[in-house]
Amino acid sequence: MTTLPLMPKATAVWLIEKTALSFIQVAEFCGLHPLEVQAIADGEVAQGIVGYDPIANRQLTQDEITRCEANPDARLKILPTNNPVKRRSKGARYTPVAKRHDRPDGIAFLLRNFPQLNDQEIVKLLGTTKDTISKVRTKQHWNTPNIKPRDPVTIGLCRQADLNAAVQAATLRLERDGQEIPQPLPASAEELHFPAELTHTHSEED
Repeated sequence: MTTLPLMPKATAVWLIEKTALSFIQVAEFCGLHPLEVQAIADGEVAQGIVGYDPIANRQLTQDEITRCEANPDARLKILPTNNPVKRRSKGARYTPVAKRHDRPDGIAFLLRNFPQLNDQEIVKLLGTTKDTISKVRTKQHWNTPNIKPRDPVTIGLCRQADLNAAVQAATLRLERDGQEIPQPLPASAEELHFPAELTHTHSEED
């Protein structure tokens, strides 16, 4: 098992802002993909996340950071902690890299098949952000060429019962508001050409 820092993404934000470590060094320490670290540095993801200081929180020392800054091939070593976050090679409930990079696929699937879901409902269901949803919808996501709509239940992002409940609640909400229930997009929409009306957000619920 590999020990990850507490609050990996917030820790990555701090390391990007406060150190000269490479994206690969930050990615490997935080359990992220190097492209995601680059996206954080570019402001495309993790907007609004406050950096989590691993020195103040006794996960790293300044000497360890300095050592790795001087050698791009060196890798950060986390300090022993009484509350480690473990990443298991098999059977893990928390799989930070795979699940996180599957989310855009899950978002694309929901936008295509359940257009009655608004952004806040997708955020709650998949644990994503409105910014990510918007970028998937408008093809501005950094990984757009590789995004393929995939059932979030199948890829482990949510439970079928939770998806069913969210869709039912969204349908009832639209019926209560006297709005027409939008129809799923055809399978050919896998290239993420979403109609303009689907970009409408429900500001009163956002």
